[in-house]
Amino acid sequence: MTVSTEKRLFHYALLYKKDIMIGIICLIFATVLELTGPFIAKVIIDDHILGVEGVWEEVDASHEQGVVTYEGSHYIRSNRLEETNAMTNAVTILAVGKKYYFVNEAIEVQGERSVEDGELFVGNDTYEADTLSINDMYHFFKPEQKPIILLLVLYMVLLLIAGVFQYFQTYLLQDASNKVVKQMRHDVFLHTQKIPIDYFVDQPAGKIVARITNDTEAVRDLYERVLSIVSTRIIYMVGILIAIFLLNKQTALICCFVIPLILIIARMYKYFGSRYNLVIRKANSEINGQINESIQGMPVIQAFQSEDKVKADFDMLNDDIYKYQKKLVKLNALTSFNLVNVLRNATAVAFIWYFGNVSFEPSSIISIGMLYALVDYLSRFFEPVTAIVNQFPLIEQARASGDRIFSLMDEDGEEVNDQTIPRYDGDIVFEAVSFSYIKGEEVLKDISFHIKKEETVAFVGHTGSGKSTIMNLLFRFYDSEHGNILIDHQPINQWSRQQLRSHMGIVLQDPFLFSGSIVSNVTMNDPNITPRMAIEALRAIGANHFIEKLPNGYDEEVTEGGGTFSLGERQLISFARALAFDPAILILDEATANIDTETETLIQDALEVLKKGRTTLVIAHRLSTIQHADKIFVLENGRIKEEGQHTDLIDKRGIYYHMFQMQKGSTRDIS
Repeated sequence: MTVSTEKRLFHYALLYKKDIMIGIICLIFATVLELTGPFIAKVIIDDHILGVEGVWEEVDASHEQGVVTYEGSHYIRSNRLEETNAMTNAVTILAVGKKYYFVNEAIEVQGERSVEDGELFVGNDTYEADTLSINDMYHFFKPEQKPIILLLVLYMVLLLIAGVFQYFQTYLLQDASNKVVKQMRHDVFLHTQKIPIDYFVDQPAGKIVARITNDTEAVRDLYERVLSIVSTRIIYMVGILIAIFLLNKQTALICCFVIPLILIIARMYKYFGSRYNLVIRKANSEINGQINESIQGMPVIQAFQSEDKVKADFDMLNDDIYKYQKKLVKLNALTSFNLVNVLRNATAVAFIWYFGNVSFEPSSIISIGMLYALVDYLSRFFEPVTAIVNQFPLIEQARASGDRIFSLMDEDGEEVNDQTIPRYDGDIVFEAVSFSYIKGEEVLKDISFHIKKEETVAFVGHTGSGKSTIMNLLFRFYDSEHGNILIDHQPINQWSRQQLRSHMGIVLQDPFLFSGSIVSNVTMNDPNITPRMAIEALRAIGANHFIEKLPNGYDEEVTEGGGTFSLGERQLISFARALAFDPAILILDEATANIDTETETLIQDALEVLKKGRTTLVIAHRLSTIQHADKIFVLENGRIKEEGQHTDLIDKRGIYYHMFQMQKGSTRDIS
């Protein structure tokens, strides 16, 4: 059963669930502490700022807490008075406009208020009232200063604590996302080493590089956005909804209608956005592949004046990306801040309509502090909504990248098994081996031969005759379709590819050097090959003649590809590499094909050193370099047509004879 990309991404996140869970717990604490603000503001407004307005009870002077003295009498707010301390006299303080008035009796404070000629009108009732001066009101407000300051200090302390939790949740969640992507990048790169070589024949290197680098980076954005922003905002929204529900259930229900709308937007964006992003990521990968190919082949492009054709191919891919990016821009414009703003305004209208209606019912009037808290929470509620909707483009980009990464990881591969095996002798047998790269087009046809250990054999033939394919099968870059390949009388597929190759060495026609030093290119950073062993191998090959003239000797820096060295010098270093690893079987794939005559002598001497004590297979175009081989196999159209030593094949006057004569440029009888 195919597992969805979302589930596979989720399973990767579970690798670091401990960090993620601790981060989310810190996030919950930070959210709860931060959302105490409107609650505290409500208490300050309703209980301490506007709480001065209302009924006050006269008390005796012995009452200490919250007592206010006015015109020789002592008063305390009725909601703070214990019944046993109450006296019979109650007064009321009311605000009308910017002024406060003192009424010498307890009255109802609800209703429309006005003052005319010293008389206070509340609803349909009229009362005698004294205007309170600023100094008088200061005394009534003074008991509220301390609790207000304490509440503000409490809020600041809570914010500081929330900041600590916020720091840890940000660090833990982002660190977890980086760990997840690090593991994913490791897994996808490791899997590329398990995939058979034929996969890479059809895939440009730039495309694979784009999946390991660009696509994993996009997935990193997904984890960072989902863990650090989306999960944060969802918890924040839930916290706000709970807070609103505690204050007013009806307002909470209004907000709940927004949630299904967000889910609908998300589904709509996923449907269109995933399609657009998949095309964009694919085209971007193809552009990377083309750029990589163009840079490597720039000398050929310029030499054959193909710049216009290359540019046209690039522009076609670039136009595809632009076309789908434009569609994404339209989708983003539709679903981003503008849509959220519409939802915010619609919710505000519903909020005003609801409280506008219930305000006509005296029992349903809410306090100013309550109204402030609800408005504050509503404004906060849409901040995470905006943040979540704004992440949709990046989330869909990452989802498309995840599809591409997992499609690479779904390619059939083999487990890497590099457990050490004893060094085999190098006796090689091909038994009726056939093979085709494309079904129905056989490259090798019923090939059989036997190479004894420590023999040197050569394979010659025209291009396409199957020489390199034999080496590919022996190295298990591919597996034969028919027949058996044996080493020391054991089928080679009894070992893993890594175990088989652990005692094989290869020198290619165009040797590749890695960035580093000359010594590191010989040791290949294998701990079993010491720098001293590498230097001894270089000297044995004869490479010391040019290396010791370099400014840094054996530690001379090598650029990628070894472009600062001649082909002959690179070849000698690659010979030393093979010698240092001491393979039982050595393959020379046209190792002297591009060497000049002067360098060839040096290379031939190095080859004699390299071939000692090992089975050597040589693919050769220059027949002059294989005359001393123990056996020569002549291939034509995937079959072995001739075999024997050089002199024997010359005497036969067959295919080998004519190839040798053509290379000598003479038709005379040399036998």
